[in-house]
Amino acid sequence: MNIAQIEENLQNLILNYTQETFIYELLLAYGLPKASITRLQKGNLNLSKVEGEISWKKKLFFKPVFNQDLHLAISEIKNTLKHDQRFVIVTDFEKLLAIDTKTADSLDIDFTTLPKHFDFFLPWAGMEKATHQNENPADVKAAEKMAKLFDEIKKDNPDNSPEFIHGLNVFLSRLLFCFFAEDTGIFELGQFTNALASHTQADGSDLTDYLDKLFAVLNTPRSNDARHALQCNTKAQYLQNFPYVNGGLFKEQQPTPLFNRRSRQAIIDAGQMDWAAINPDIFGSMFQAVISVDQRGSLGQHYTSVPNIMKVIEPLFLNDLYETFENAKGNLKKLNDLLKRIWNLKLFDPACGSGNFLIIAYKELRKLEMGIFKEIDTSNKTYTTQYSGISLNHFYGIELDDFAHEIAILSLWLAEHQMNQEFFKAFGRTKPALPLQQTGSIVHGNATRVDWEMVCPKLPNDEIYILGNPPYLGFSIQNKEQKEDIIEVFGEKIKLDYITCWFLKASNFISGINSKYAFVTTNSISQGEQVALLWPKIFSKKQEINFAYPAFKWENNAKGKAAVTCAIIGIQNINEQKKYLYIENRKVETKNINAYLTVGNNLIISRLSKPISKLPEMILGNSPFDGGNLILNNTEKEFLVSKNPAAHNFLKKLIGAAEFMQNDFRWCLWIDNITLNEARKIPEIENRISETKKMRLASTDLGTNKMASRAHQFRDRNSAKSHSVLVPRVGSSRRKYIPCGFINNDFIIGDSTQVVYDSETYIFSILSSLIHLTWVRAVAGYLKTDYRYSSVLCYNTFPFPKISQSQKEELEQCVFRILEERENHSEKTLAQMYDPDKMPEGLREAHRLNDLAVERCYRSKPFESDEERLEYLFKLYEKMIAEEKEKDTLFAKEKKARKQK
Repeated sequence: MNIAQIEENLQNLILNYTQETFIYELLLAYGLPKASITRLQKGNLNLSKVEGEISWKKKLFFKPVFNQDLHLAISEIKNTLKHDQRFVIVTDFEKLLAIDTKTADSLDIDFTTLPKHFDFFLPWAGMEKATHQNENPADVKAAEKMAKLFDEIKKDNPDNSPEFIHGLNVFLSRLLFCFFAEDTGIFELGQFTNALASHTQADGSDLTDYLDKLFAVLNTPRSNDARHALQCNTKAQYLQNFPYVNGGLFKEQQPTPLFNRRSRQAIIDAGQMDWAAINPDIFGSMFQAVISVDQRGSLGQHYTSVPNIMKVIEPLFLNDLYETFENAKGNLKKLNDLLKRIWNLKLFDPACGSGNFLIIAYKELRKLEMGIFKEIDTSNKTYTTQYSGISLNHFYGIELDDFAHEIAILSLWLAEHQMNQEFFKAFGRTKPALPLQQTGSIVHGNATRVDWEMVCPKLPNDEIYILGNPPYLGFSIQNKEQKEDIIEVFGEKIKLDYITCWFLKASNFISGINSKYAFVTTNSISQGEQVALLWPKIFSKKQEINFAYPAFKWENNAKGKAAVTCAIIGIQNINEQKKYLYIENRKVETKNINAYLTVGNNLIISRLSKPISKLPEMILGNSPFDGGNLILNNTEKEFLVSKNPAAHNFLKKLIGAAEFMQNDFRWCLWIDNITLNEARKIPEIENRISETKKMRLASTDLGTNKMASRAHQFRDRNSAKSHSVLVPRVGSSRRKYIPCGFINNDFIIGDSTQVVYDSETYIFSILSSLIHLTWVRAVAGYLKTDYRYSSVLCYNTFPFPKISQSQKEELEQCVFRILEERENHSEKTLAQMYDPDKMPEGLREAHRLNDLAVERCYRSKPFESDEERLEYLFKLYEKMIAEEKEKDTLFAKEKKARKQK
C-alpha cells in the first residue's frame, strides 16, 4: 500500500467512522491483513481482557478514554506495557494521543486532523520513519573559533607556502588537543589556557618561545633524562606539571608561528570554550575552515556531518545490531554472543580523511556496548561490568594526506577518551587516560594503489564493514595521475568518476566473505552512461545493492556550507536479507534495488541508435563547427543586410535551447552549393566563410579538416518540410515537465537541442509527460543537478506501448490544450512559465490532464508515485528488449554495431 492510498483511506475513515470499529478500520487503512484484523476483532489476538482495550503484540495498545485526562492515561499505559507494542493510542474521539515506543515520538492532535498526520503510523505499512541526529552546535562554534584564530595568526604570518600551511595545521591541531585535554581530565582543569594567560606577555611577543618549550615537555616522558635536561635548561618549572602525552602528536618539529596581542587573546578566548562537548570529527571541519576548497578536494578531505554519517552506518550495520539487541533482551547467552560479535567487528574507511566515519562508528558501537552491559546487569544482579572490549585496533583507514592521517589516529583516541568518560559515569570504572597508546591502523597512501588487505587483514570468519566518503572527481576534472589510478584499478582506460575506483576495490575486497560496504557518492555513477560502465562489473561478482539514498542535496556544518548532490549506496554479497530505499524521509522495503537506485531488476539501460518503441527518429540539432563565423545576432544581421540587401537570401532564423526558452532567435548563414558563388560576392559573407575554413583546417580532428571544403555550411544540414518538435538538451531538475515545443520550417534548429523533424502532433504529448520525465531523470546523464537529454539514452530507450488512433487523437487534444494555455500567457517566456514556483495554474492543469492521458496508454489504473512509474517502465523495457532480441532486430543490430567500432 502506498502513501496516497493511506491518506485517502484515513480521510474516508474520519468521515464515516464509528467509535466501536474505529481502531480496526484504522489498521485496515494501513494495509494490515484483513484476516488478522478479523481475528483481533473477535478477540483471538487481543491480549487485553479489559472491555474496550485492544492489545496486539508488537503492534499497538489502544484504549478509548472518556472520564480521565488523556495525557495521564497514556502515561500510565506506557509504564505498564508488556508485549512490545509499537504504538500506544488513546482517544476520546475529540483529541487523539499516540506514542511510538521505538522512536519515542509522540502525537497530540485534534481527532479530525488524523489524515494530516498519516506518516506517524507508517511503520504499520512497512515504511519506517527515517530520523537522524541533529547537528551539535558546539562543533560549529569550535570550528568558527579555530577559523578566527587562523585568520589572526595569518595576519602576522603572511606565508602561503604549502610547508607553512602544513605547519600551521599541525600547530592548530596541537592547540585543539590541549583545549580538549584541559576540559576532559587529561590535563588539570584549565591548565593549558591558565598557564598561557599567566606566563606570557600580553602583546604575544614571547608566546612562540613558550609554546615551543611546552610542546617539548608534552613529548618527553617524566622519568626520561630528556625531561630532566629540559627542567635544568629552563626557568619555567611550571611547565613540568604537564604530563607526557605520547601518540606522536608533539613529536614532529614544526616552527611555531609568531603572535601579537590579538592572536594571543584569540587563543585564550578559544580555550575558555567547553571543549569537552565537541565531537572529535571537529578536526575535519577545522581543515575545511582553514584549507582552500581546491586543495582539500584534490586531497580527498571531505568533511561529512554526523547526521549524514549516520545515514551510512545505520543501514550498513548499526540497525541490524540494535535489532539483534532488542531480540536478545532477557537472554544472557544471546547478549554475550552479541558482545563478542561487536568486539570482533572490523571497520575500514579507505578514504578516511581526518577520521569522521571511523570516529562516529566507534562512538555508536561504544553506546550500544554500554546498553548491552546495562541489560546484562538488569538480568544478572551478580554481574560485574568489565572494561570495554571494543579495540581501536579494529578500526582501519587509508588517507592520502600525511597530516590528515595522523589527525585521524589522534581523533580516534579522543573519541575513545570521551567514551571512557561516559563509561565511567555509567559503571564507575574505566581505563587510564595517559600516556596515549597505539590507536587505529591508519595508513598513509593512495587508496587506489594500496593493497587493502595489507591495511585491513581479512580472515574467513571476519565481519568487516567498509564505509566512507571517497573523493568524487568527474572524468573531466581528473589530473593525469588520477586517470592513471583509474586504469590501474579497472585495467583499462575508462571514462568514469574517480570514486568508482573505491566501489570496484571494495567489491573485490568483500567478494565471498561476511562483509559489506557503503559510500557517500556522487549521484552520477547511477546515471547516464556510467551505469553501463560500472555496475555490470559489480553485479557480476554476485553482489547487490542492499540499501540506498537516491540523489539528494545535503549541507554540512563546515565553513561555506556547500550543498552537494549525493547518493548513499550500500553493497553486499547476494542474500535474502531485506533491502531498503530511503526516499524523502521514508524507509521503503523492496525486493531489489537496481543500478538507477530505484525498484526493479538489475537492468542496464544502454545507448540505442533508434527507438525501442514505435516512435519517430530523434536526432541532434544542427552543429555549426564554425568558430562562431556562420552565426549572427540581430544587430550583425541588420548591419549585413543594410549594406548588402541580397544577403537576406542567404540568411535563416536560428533557434537553440536558450533562444527557445527565452522566446528569442538568432540568424545563421544557410547557403546551398548552387548559390555559393553568388553568396561569396558579398564581402562580409566571403570573410565569414574564409574564417570558418581557417578554423576547420586548424583543428587536430581529421573529420573537421575535411569539412573545410564546405566552409559555407554547418556540419549538419537538417531541416523540416513542415514543423519539428524541439527538446532542450539540458534541463533543470527543478522543472516538473520538459518544455518542448513546435518549430516551423522557417527556422534552423541548433545543436543545443534534440529534434524530431516533421513530427506528428501526439509526440509532443509524450515528450511533455511526467512519466517521460521520470524516465529521463532515472537514466540520463547529469551536468551538476541538470539532466542532459540524449536521444540515444533518454528517447530511444523510452518504453512506450503501441497505441490506437483514438488514443493518438486524445493525446493531440492534450497538446492543443497545453499550447492554448501557453498562448494565454504569451507575455511570459517558457523559462518563466515552466518555473515550478511560477507556473500558471491553467498550464499546470493542462499538463496534469496530459499526464493522465499518456499514462492511460500504459494501463487504466493511475500511477501513484514516481517509484511506481519507474518500476512499471523498467519491467516494460525489459520485456521490449527481450522481444527485440528474440526477433533478432534492434538488439542484434546494436550488438553488431558495437563490435564494428
